[in-house]
This record gives sequence, structure tokens and C-alpha cells, in this order.
Amino acid sequence: MAGFGSVISEVGASMMVGGNIRHQTRVLTTAIVLETSKGQFDNAIGLAILLLAITFLVNWALTWIQQRGARK
Repeated sequence: MAGFGSVISEVGASMMVGGNIRHQTRVLTTAIVLETSKGQFDNAIGLAILLLAITFLVNWALTWIQQRGARK
């Protein structure tokens, strides 16, 4: 879980893991930076909320799986 958190928080690490093919793909973190640099703050905030939701969902799921395994 700590590794997942560090990947989510760093743009460079996300680009290495997810890739960023010019005009084809875009990692969520780099999309936030790009939208912010273009002045599209509403799009950047929407993407940031989506990234936070995905992060919370993954963390919740991993915690639930770990807790379920500890009960047995």
C-alpha cells in the first residue's frame, strides 16, 4: 500500500509505470499538470477528484482484503 501511495503521488514515477505516448495516452497525474498549465483549473480539479476517488477506493479495497484475511 505504501508503494501504491508513492506512485500515485509522484508524476515522474507515474509516467514510468503508466507511460505517456504523445497524443495517444495520458497518465492522470500528468493530465492534471497539463490542464493546470493551460489554465483549465476546472478540468484539473475534476481530474484530481477522480484520482483521489480511485486512490481511496483502492486503499479501501486493500484494507478490506487485509482485514478479512486477518480474521481467519
